Amino acid sequence: MFKKIVAVEPLNLIPSAEKALFDYAEEVIFYPDSPQSAEEMALRIGDADAVLISYISRLGEDALEKCPNVKYIGMCCSLYSPESANVDIRYANARGITVLGVRDYGDEGVVEYVVSELVRCLHGFGTENDGVPRAPWDGVPREITGTKVGIVGLGKSGGMIADALRFFGAEISYFARSEKEDAKQKGYRFLPVRELVRESEVIVTCLNRGVVLLHEEEFAAMGDRKILINTGLSPAWDEEPFEKWIAQDNRCYCDTLIALGNERFLNHPHVNCMQVSVGRTRQAFVRLSEKVLANIENYFKTQ
Repeated sequence: MFKKIVAVEPLNLIPSAEKALFDYAEEVIFYPDSPQSAEEMALRIGDADAVLISYISRLGEDALEKCPNVKYIGMCCSLYSPESANVDIRYANARGITVLGVRDYGDEGVVEYVVSELVRCLHGFGTENDGVPRAPWDGVPREITGTKVGIVGLGKSGGMIADALRFFGAEISYFARSEKEDAKQKGYRFLPVRELVRESEVIVTCLNRGVVLLHEEEFAAMGDRKILINTGLSPAWDEEPFEKWIAQDNRCYCDTLIALGNERFLNHPHVNCMQVSVGRTRQAFVRLSEKVLANIENYFKTQ
């Protein structure tokens, strides 16, 4: 059992999971907001031996070095790699601190978002930023059937998006670090990024936080009359070429400002950003809570 668990910011756990945390520690402290500095982060952690953190704040060496009692950090958010994490995992591990995160808890909502926005775009459902009724992408309503879709990043969510759009009749190409046999069996084409964006009408980026694969050369290859949907936690592009590209007859869809990258694009006539995290669903919070508690259980089993 831990002596003290500190949730340094809101974790999005369901009430029963928050209550269950008291079974794992003598004391549990919840903070209703996120710390605004490393100093505040360190003060919140104090003498705790366990820390729980969501995806908003960063927990780095500058805060951890002031908290010598920490043995366990539970990331109540996706952990794909040390490079993309909001916790300095390498420093923590060097100090003997165990860091565990979760995966695949909000993907279903992301898939529904991509399908929904693409259908609205192709059919002309809803309105543009200025309130004008949206025109169908081709001038007449159109199905997903036959649409060439390129998925950049075929991880769990990218694979689910590819499968969903294929169900509706899309032709799927993808880029990943290597060709995937299961994707090949489904008939998905493995292409370099530049070739993929050139051949695809719809490009869906499903990359880890901080990974940028769309540079000036890729936007030049992409050309005009394209639809770009970003599902990551940060922009998949360099801002300057993106700004030039979105000024043309193209469309960009993001769920949050974090994914869009710069608030000055929010009211751009070719940008659609709802400023709502599409992975934050009732079901996702349940899956997240179950995995956070399972990580704590697994930690104790190894001690």
